Amino acid sequence: MRRLIPKTNVGMRTDVSLTIVNIVLLLIFFFLVTGQLANAPGIAVELSETAELPIENLPKPILIWGSENEISLNGDPIEPEALGIALADASILHLLIDRNESAQILLELLAKPEFSHLELRLVTIHRNTPP
Repeated sequence: MRRLIPKTNVGMRTDVSLTIVNIVLLLIFFFLVTGQLANAPGIAVELSETAELPIENLPKPILIWGSENEISLNGDPIEPEALGIALADASILHLLIDRNESAQILLELLAKPEFSHLELRLVTIHRNTPP
């Protein structure tokens, strides 16, 4: 007598546990990264400050735009009409203006054709402030 062994259908079953672990790890990383971005402190913008500086330490020629539209070139007061003649030989003009002053009048003055040959550079002071 022959005994027949029933066939067992043993196929390969896919193991989904590795996929579940990968998805959970990706979710953990996602929430760690987005949580850090959401709680990051904002970066504050600090405006520049103008201080009384020794004129001999500043680059030349420098146009200092003071309060009440008083201007000086290299420390000497000058009228806006005479500025074109004084800067005829210059190629670079350094500007120092208070942050509370309106720059519109200065921009209108320097937009004139007699200043078109000048390269304008803004003079600023960099201070390392403690965090």
